[in-house]
Amino acid sequence: MDADPAYTLDVIVTADSARRAAALARHPGVEVLASVGELWTVADRLDLVVIGSPSGTHASLAATALEAGLDVVVDKPFAVRADEGRELISLAERLGRTLTVFQNRRWDGDFRTLRRLVESGDLGQVRRFESRFEWWQPEPSASWKTAATAAEGGGILYDLGTHLIDQAIQLFGPVAELTAEVDRRRDAAAADDDVFLALRHDSGVRSHLWMSAIAPQSGPRFHVLGSRAGYTSWGLDGQEPALIAGALPGDRGFGETPEARWGVLGVDGEARPLPMERGDYGEFYRLLASAIHGEGPLPVDPADAVAVLELIERAHKSRTREGH
Repeated sequence: MDADPAYTLDVIVTADSARRAAALARHPGVEVLASVGELWTVADRLDLVVIGSPSGTHASLAATALEAGLDVVVDKPFAVRADEGRELISLAERLGRTLTVFQNRRWDGDFRTLRRLVESGDLGQVRRFESRFEWWQPEPSASWKTAATAAEGGGILYDLGTHLIDQAIQLFGPVAELTAEVDRRRDAAAADDDVFLALRHDSGVRSHLWMSAIAPQSGPRFHVLGSRAGYTSWGLDGQEPALIAGALPGDRGFGETPEARWGVLGVDGEARPLPMERGDYGEFYRLLASAIHGEGPLPVDPADAVAVLELIERAHKSRTREGH
């Protein structure tokens, strides 16, 4: 938002003293409030609130913000339960407010590249889609993400699974069948940290999705097999670490992937490196500004996020039935 002239960043809410200091250092003149309750007292001079709080609080905070007359961006996961998401959509429609979900991974460079390949037909008819977010952290760090239970929106399925499922649906459409392996491998983690999902889309494509915090070796980020060619890429999009380091969308080179990390397209023996599309998280907020002014669609339809939550709930229910 700070990089987009359509917005001004006026208020940040954090009770953490270190984050307060960091906010004031990076955004001179911003007002930093210590509690969400204080935010509602100044809501009449704001237009939009972005909710980046722990997942279990998303639905209640979004509802309060909508009722305070604000447009709302909710970080993923949209809510913990699909019915909460549907209720928020109905509330926003009734109040005439804008509501969307920050599914920023739609603007990863590798995903934008893959989406272009699928839409252009370069892969032919896609038969199998493999997608992974994996890393090695045998001892979980202390944070709300590892302390929260699945009922509170904790666990890797609600965290990274939200991205992987959303991307699969965006590429290949609604899901007809789901098989899930949902496990908690680390004693110190309160919820799942090692998950595999097998999806069969209505389109016939099969998606295999891995998310794991205990993978000593990681597989390809994308491995996609079609009737004409395959596409494989490795490693994660670089925008998030660049933002953490202080870069902004619009900076020279932001979102670009070095040639050494390009994916490969083709058939074994003839596959070639393919230049990767530029990643562009800033596009979310450009599209949102247009939508708020009635000049275009939302960057993410919240109904898409409800579809993701329905699948996460199915995965957790299948785990309960199997007695894990």
